[in-house]
Amino acid sequence: MPNVCYFTGKKTTFGKTRTYRGQKISKGGFGLKPTGITRRTFKPNLQKVNALVEENGVMRPKRIKVSAKAIRQGLVVKPAKRKFAYTRLQKQQDD
Repeated sequence: MPNVCYFTGKKTTFGKTRTYRGQKISKGGFGLKPTGITRRTFKPNLQKVNALVEENGVMRPKRIKVSAKAIRQGLVVKPAKRKFAYTRLQKQQDD
């Protein structure tokens, strides 16, 4: 299972950290010079969640990775806690 949100498609992005040295020109120096440029990663806030996902036209519970933003937006529909309530929903879908 890759590190990607099921609904929004958020995934790990890459960037750089820069450290500067020197005194600003406005303060009488020769300017800031970048001394250390290293690569870094920005990882999304992914959660493993049991959610109802549509497969072949039928809503089934499935364990998926979802970003916290998708959960807050209400994109995730969680299944019923009890099994008997869920089977009743399945029967309604079949009719």
